[in-house]
Amino acid sequence: MAARPLTEPHPSRLSPGHPERERILAAHAAALAAGEAGYLDPASGLFVLSAGFLARRGTCCGRGCRHCPYVSD
Repeated sequence: MAARPLTEPHPSRLSPGHPERERILAAHAAALAAGEAGYLDPASGLFVLSAGFLARRGTCCGRGCRHCPYVSD
């Protein structure tokens, strides 16, 4: 796993300048705290897997998940 907290996505997956970043991170934090598999993206309404769920899977699937805990610098 990458050396960053599960709450912080890699910048290549969610840029610091993304216009919905704060809302996305809040929704993700709520999903992590509740132990949920993911959350509904505030902008698109699509289901996004949480870093906690992805970490429990044990490996990266290679599909470019927003909160992939395995993507490193």
